[in-house]
Amino acid sequence: MKLQFNKINKLKSVGLLILISFWHLGTFAQIAMPAPSPTFEIKGPVGFSEVKVVYSRPSAKGRQVAGNLIPYNEVWRTGANASTKISFSEDVKLNGNAVPAGEYALYTIFTEETATIILSKNLSWWGALGYDPKEDQLRFQVPVKHPSSHYETFTISFSDFTTNSANLNLKWEHTKAMFSIESDVDGKVMKDIKTQLIDGIPENTVSYFYGASYYYDTDRNPKLALQWINKAIDGSEEEQYWVYHVKAKILAKMGDKKGAIETAEKSMELARIGQNMDYVRLNEKLIQSLK
Repeated sequence: MKLQFNKINKLKSVGLLILISFWHLGTFAQIAMPAPSPTFEIKGPVGFSEVKVVYSRPSAKGRQVAGNLIPYNEVWRTGANASTKISFSEDVKLNGNAVPAGEYALYTIFTEETATIILSKNLSWWGALGYDPKEDQLRFQVPVKHPSSHYETFTISFSDFTTNSANLNLKWEHTKAMFSIESDVDGKVMKDIKTQLIDGIPENTVSYFYGASYYYDTDRNPKLALQWINKAIDGSEEEQYWVYHVKAKILAKMGDKKGAIETAEKSMELARIGQNMDYVRLNEKLIQSLK
């Protein structure tokens, strides 16, 4: 009887070991599969602010997107899995609304015609579960468009870059919403110009070139821009075709066609020596426009 009892206990032990072995196999030898909604990160500079977006990208796979995968009149995580995160290294404006530097959860509420863009200060929720409007940093509405182009996979992208702004696009199937991101470039550049060029003397004369170029690009005082570009030319050890090209454009804006053509010809000659045909063409185009 005792022998039979020991045999039963031994069989139980073996069975337990087999179960443990199978459990370990299930835990550590799972079949590797790609994520159905892979996580992507996009980032880039918008003016002086680095903007980063981290989001998971679901695909339609034959399912209805508008009003289904993109729910209507409900808070949406703006992607899949965890809520989409967007961060700004410096203060920005979204569609004209001030947003402090930092990281936010990006939620949206879609209808067929409009999308409410929501920045939440709470980053901890999985998807939209637990979302509370009291934790909003900002919300605003933008129009929804329905382009003919088809996006099988949900896509967030930057477009329409300028010196101080860009657009952020949300696109899936035939649904698209977009909002602008703007960085205060002008305020910071003008502060540096005042400190270095107006109230002081720059350590490097190349600052005069940047100041003159910025004044030309932003339609500011052309006489002062001309003074600075001449100082950049006088302070340089070598003649540079790109500096002369900016001077030619400033002279043209001031109405000095003769001086602008002569300066553009000088820039074109230097560009040929430097084998930069792009600047040769730019000067040719400028000269042609002044004749």
